[in-house]
Amino acid sequence: MDHMTETLSPPATVTVGTGPLTFDEVVAVARHGARVELSAESEAEIARSRAIVEAHADDTEPHYGISTGFGALATRHIPAELRAQLQRSLVRSHAAGTGAEVEREVVRALMLLRLSTLATGRTGVRLETARAYAAVLSSGITPLVHEYGSLGCSGDLAPLAHCALAVMGEGPVRLADGTLVDAAVALRDHGIEPITLAEKEGLALINGTDGMLGMLVLAIEDLRALLKVADVTAAMSVEGLLGTDGVFAADLHELRPQPGQARSAANIRAVMAGSPIRESHRTDECTRVQDAYSLRCAPQVAGGARDTVDHAARVAGWELASAVDNPVITKDGRVESNGNFHGAPVAYVLDFLAIVAADVASMSERRTDRFLDTARSHGLSAFLADDPGVDSGHMIAQYTQAAMVSEMKRLAAPASVDSIPSSAMQEDHVSMGWSAARKLRRSVDALTRVLAIELLTAARGIEMRAPLQPAPATGAVIAALRESVDGAGTDRFLAPEIEAAVELVRSGRALTAVESVTGPLN
Repeated sequence: MDHMTETLSPPATVTVGTGPLTFDEVVAVARHGARVELSAESEAEIARSRAIVEAHADDTEPHYGISTGFGALATRHIPAELRAQLQRSLVRSHAAGTGAEVEREVVRALMLLRLSTLATGRTGVRLETARAYAAVLSSGITPLVHEYGSLGCSGDLAPLAHCALAVMGEGPVRLADGTLVDAAVALRDHGIEPITLAEKEGLALINGTDGMLGMLVLAIEDLRALLKVADVTAAMSVEGLLGTDGVFAADLHELRPQPGQARSAANIRAVMAGSPIRESHRTDECTRVQDAYSLRCAPQVAGGARDTVDHAARVAGWELASAVDNPVITKDGRVESNGNFHGAPVAYVLDFLAIVAADVASMSERRTDRFLDTARSHGLSAFLADDPGVDSGHMIAQYTQAAMVSEMKRLAAPASVDSIPSSAMQEDHVSMGWSAARKLRRSVDALTRVLAIELLTAARGIEMRAPLQPAPATGAVIAALRESVDGAGTDRFLAPEIEAAVELVRSGRALTAVESVTGPLN
């Protein structure tokens, strides 16, 4: 899956302490290969809680995950001589994923977030186990994790188990250059000692919401950039379709104080500022009373999406501050079973983001379609073709948008309302948060592409208004596009031009071009 490129220089090393990681730190490790180290405070807390686990291991009373089996097998007391085998067996059996390989950035995010929980001292792992996770991340080694296997309850079990297996020196991994090798070889070549799991450790390495949380953080990062792009493409469409900017006036949006809406309207005003095209029809002779919803209501939709992303970010922030494991070592030294591994809070917002991504894309597609229809484009040629009938112009680019929007609507159906019982009915309600996260990644990629096609089409429509000139900000983004895509003319192989526009959006260059004129957008 593709993503928006970070514009700021990421930190070279991220220090994992007892407190929460920031979004920027997660992105730096996941996407930009930042190295990882443990703070002195976290190492001390890990050692302190490990002593508690070891004391319980010698207790005659059984303790879940330390001297018992797991899930529906939790009633069996495991003798001391079998406990190392118990932990190894747990990881090996739970590394049961199948399907397509999960992206490197997702695997790095989930390993980092698991390490962050280990660093709180609430899991009872040994210090060498936490250090091994930091070393694997810093080396660029990435365990092979598969698409299917997590139900999002008891944590992202299978994905996390594949990672734990690799740190044990088993299973396939990829090196920093993408080469597929055996984990034992990769660890040896990087001077990392494979871990031999002790009591409680196998459970601590797989009981977390880290996969779905990592994908949530990455999606929020992408959507915040894409919603700025949505404001840019909306402004370009309003300008190119001879729409009015009056509806974006600040005092109108103050009448409905939705914060995202106001920010979106301000962005559209900034992008359209100083447009000769707009000024050309700012007269009493303009007969249109009001524009279509896809133009007029752009801030209401993109703004509502912004507020939804902000809500999702608050949930992600709470989860980043969490220590998710079962059982957990409390601050006063108790070993307690709990249900914090249930992914429902994260799953809900992952589903919510897929809904708003689909709606923003749907409105973008409607604006694109208006450029292509002579009944609604206000004087532009059919399908923006050079010679309509001989040329098809951007007709099929809109088909491509429509196909993606239709797919996004299907992906907006929530995963979190589903639950399939597992573990002999011990785990009888699950979150499906991992599935919600996987489909959101596809939605984010599709939104990138839908907006890129609107940008491509709006640029062509605006240039067909010549000799009228666009706004300075609009002109800047069109100039950036023209570095790789020619302007209007006879039909050409369109797919490469669409991909060039996608890369312009994904790389952040489209926003950079606009903000070189407007300053930072909201």
